[in-house]
Amino acid sequence: MTHDPIITGLAALAAEPPHDLYDRIAARWTLVPGPIGELSVAFTDRGIAYVHHGDGFAETFRRRFGRPLVRAERPPAGLVPALRTGQASGLEVDLRGISDFQRDVLLAARTIPRGEVRPYAWIAARIGRPKAVRAVGTALGNNPVPLLIPCHRVTRSDGVPGEYVFGASAKEEVLAGEGVDLARMRELAGSHVFYLGSDTTGVVCFPTCHNARRITPPHRVGFRTLAQAEREGYRPCKVCRPG
Repeated sequence: MTHDPIITGLAALAAEPPHDLYDRIAARWTLVPGPIGELSVAFTDRGIAYVHHGDGFAETFRRRFGRPLVRAERPPAGLVPALRTGQASGLEVDLRGISDFQRDVLLAARTIPRGEVRPYAWIAARIGRPKAVRAVGTALGNNPVPLLIPCHRVTRSDGVPGEYVFGASAKEEVLAGEGVDLARMRELAGSHVFYLGSDTTGVVCFPTCHNARRITPPHRVGFRTLAQAEREGYRPCKVCRPG
């Protein structure tokens, strides 16, 4: 990690600076284990600000956020368990500096449970911008805290996981580790099945919804569109909210 002149100057003060001064002008950083290997993580007094995999962490952070970095003695509470379990909804994240649109996209993505995926169009519909599917993809591609805000759980509707900030293969690795059956996703998409209904409950879901995974084969009905399912009397799942 390169030395920053501001941090060097603070360290040289004759008197100890206020305890929160570093947090006002700099971010702290640490190395932690993650589902795709070691991760560099920067955080502030407001939460996790940046998650990076690979080389160039300090340079990329400084260019993107314009703040120096200080090595932390330990990771923030809850960070390592959140990365290990994929359950990060209770962990604070610092999303300062992004647009309102990107914030809406990321917060919508954060509601997708572990082991499930949603299409890009679902995010667009959730934030009230149904025609902004391409912009949703761009916003997810610039997610500063991947894994903690699970943009990897947003996929293409054709069963292909799609692009990812850490690379397509890493996205597949993380999804498989969370229990997503990628082969089954591709198989269904290849048969033009994008929604699964239960003929006993009359409910239709996204295929990875935990309710859909409980449907036994004799009672499983596939649909290409939600409109088709609704014409046949099925109602959307209140959990995965297809649409």
